[in-house]
Amino acid sequence: MDKYLEAALDEARIGLKEGGVPIGSVIVHNGKIMGRGHNRRVQKGSVILHAEMDALENAGRLAKPLAYEHCTLYTTLSPCSMCSGAILLYKIPHIVIGENKTFTGEEELLKSRGVRLEILQNEACISLMKDFIQNNPRLWNEDIGK
Repeated sequence: MDKYLEAALDEARIGLKEGGVPIGSVIVHNGKIMGRGHNRRVQKGSVILHAEMDALENAGRLAKPLAYEHCTLYTTLSPCSMCSGAILLYKIPHIVIGENKTFTGEEELLKSRGVRLEILQNEACISLMKDFIQNNPRLWNEDIGK
């Protein structure tokens, strides 16, 4: 498995251990992780701390040449509308998605705006989310579930 997706998956597992939704993300620039995060909506009582938002927050302000438009974002699950908006706002050009079988976010919007998507259908990401959704349907449906 790609080491950056593995780092995002590690973040997802941390979130699960904390009692949250197991989604993780990392932002990478030239082989270095600039920010990492996991969904902390439950843990922080937050409406916006999805994994991608947490990774962006933890990366902080990136001045050029480290600006977000030169980064790749790795996420264990397809980005929702909010996270896709942040991806577009900060002009992140490349997203590596662990899986989109349990949830398909705003992939068409991202592609229409020139964002390159790689969707891996990683079995570890899929099984982590399937197990979580099955065991926590109320929590899943509270946020992005359908």
